[in-house]
Formats: sequence, structure tokens, C-alpha cells
Amino acid sequence: MMRRILLTALAVVLLQACGTTTGEGSDPLAGLQVRKPCNLERLYEGMERGDILPDTPDMLFAKALSAGNVDEVVGLFREKKMFWDEPSAVDTPYGRFEGLDGIREFAAGFLTKFKADAASFTPVFQTRGGGRIALEGVFKFVVDGEIEEVPFFVIADLRTPKLLEEIRMYTHYSFVPDQTPYRKPIFKPAHYEMGDPSLLTGAMRAYYEALHHAPYCDPDKIHAAFADDCIIGGYDPWGTPIPPREEMSRNAHRFGYGLATYIPACVGMRYETIIDDGRTCVIEWCHIVSKQGQQERNRIAMSGCSAYQRNDEGYLCSVRISDYAGHEGEIDWTKTEVSREEAYSINLVDEFRGGCGMKPQEEY
Repeated sequence: MMRRILLTALAVVLLQACGTTTGEGSDPLAGLQVRKPCNLERLYEGMERGDILPDTPDMLFAKALSAGNVDEVVGLFREKKMFWDEPSAVDTPYGRFEGLDGIREFAAGFLTKFKADAASFTPVFQTRGGGRIALEGVFKFVVDGEIEEVPFFVIADLRTPKLLEEIRMYTHYSFVPDQTPYRKPIFKPAHYEMGDPSLLTGAMRAYYEALHHAPYCDPDKIHAAFADDCIIGGYDPWGTPIPPREEMSRNAHRFGYGLATYIPACVGMRYETIIDDGRTCVIEWCHIVSKQGQQERNRIAMSGCSAYQRNDEGYLCSVRISDYAGHEGEIDWTKTEVSREEAYSINLVDEFRGGCGMKPQEEY
């Protein structure tokens, strides 16, 4: 206990000496050892990242949240959304917080959830478009005087250029203390089929069409959308090593062969939001699962988020995916918001029709 108090006091002194926990100016965590690293910032060091605007509401949210400024976080929202009789919300891997009281509860408990005494936030990517912003970055938590890094997608629905309607946060469950690998789909699909490919453009559309062409995806067409030096990763489970860049690129061009054993016969990723600035396309999606997928692979419908970055020639140079795929067998159903039976019934279809997005729509 005494060691924790001393380490915490040291961390607070360092933070106060820098005068901020918002990631501006000097590094507020300089001198502290990283005991739980993540890959996002390190993996893309030196890659073209584009401009990150410091005063957009997503950035203000992340900075205020890491600084423990609860009132500033709440002040970015209004009680209800502008055009719907729904509360504003923050949706996280460990719960959904609605209305200003719920958002206040979330902000006040954020550091405690990660067992932290203080934190800073380092932005890595920011993609703006279509009334939404996708912020990718690393929350660096001070826990027992050392740093634990957690990579997050922070997806912001904008109310105005300065205010938020909703925030959705994604990270791998292994970074969240006491988290089980289940997240109920946030969105209810309009229909149980892949999204319309024409909503995507260029390499992103080519990739998605190749991925979801039933009964099994075409890995060669997937790889044809990738740049030679494409890399995949950034939101990997805690403890995943970073291999040499040449090995990462080789792995990216083998990526589709693993997918071709089960996508989309067993599971498809239906996109529910698209944020595309012409260089990066960020997609929030939910799983649609077939009975074959449940029987052969124990697949369950869950929410996820992915970013696909194009190079100057239009090919994909980076794929960054945050989901819990493959961890279904580790779910502790005493910790989930729904029962096991309900989870297995969500977004379930008998099978996917042949072709690409061929399911007819219901008429009312």
C-alpha cells in the first residue's frame, strides 16, 4: 500500500510539473515506465497520418476525459439528440451511458474503470466526414506509478461543429480490466445482408466486394486492393508483438486466405456507419451470423470497427480492425448484458445467398 501511495504521488508531481494531462506541450508522463504497451502508436510511427485538428469535439472529449474534467465532458453534450427523442450517449465496451447524468457517471468513473490515478491522450489518426469524426489514439493510464496504454477508436456523431450527439468507443477487451469478450451489436441492421457495395469507393469497395462474395471470399481479389507494403494491425490484443515491417507486409498479403475459410459462409460484416475523407475509410459494423457459423465456429453477432487507409496510388496501405472475433469461447455469460441464448439469436440467418448483396428486401 505504501509503495502504491509513493508511486501515485510521484506520478501526480510529474503531471503537475507539466501543467496538463491533455497531451499538449511536454509529455506529462515523461520518466514513467510503460509496463503495458499497445501497438497503435508504434506501428504507424513514420506513416502519413494527415492533420489532426486539436479543437474538434472528439479531441476535446478525449482530452477532458483523460484529464478527469467531468464538467467539460458533459458540456459537450445536450440531454437529448437534436432531431430524435433519444438521449445523447456514450457507448463503451463496458456499458452504454445515456443522458447527461449517465455521461457524467461515465466520465467520473473512467479513470477508476482502468484502475488509474491519472492519464493522458495521444492522438494518432483523425478521419472526418459525413457529420462524424473517427479519432484513433492511445489513452495512457498511470497505474501504480507506471503507464498502461490502451488504443481506442473514438467515433463521434456531431450535433454541431462544436457539440456531440453520441460517442462510441472501441478497443480490444484484453485492455479493459475485468472485461469479458462480448459486445452486443450497437446498431440494429436494416436487413440481414452485407451493406450496399456502391456506398464505398475505390480500393475499399473492391476489398469489401471480394470479402463478401458468397459462399467464400476471394483472397486474391482482396490482396489486389492492398499496396505491396500494406500492414494490418494496431488494435491487437494486449501482448501482441510487432514483427519486422517486411514480415507484416507478407502477412497482409496472406490475410485473405485465412478469411476464405469462413467468410461470408459463416459470418459477414455489415457496415452501419461510414466515415471517409478520401484517404481513410472508417467503418462501424456488426456481424451477421449464419447457422453454419454458429455450428462450425461458435460465432456470435457483435459490434466492431475498422479503418482502411489508402496510399497516394489508391491502394490500401493499412487495415486496422477492433473486434473480439475468435474469443467467443472465453465469454463469461455472468458478466454480459444479455443472456447466452439471446446473444446467439441476434442477427442470425439460415445462410447467405450466393453473390454479393443479393438478399431481397421485405416489403411492408
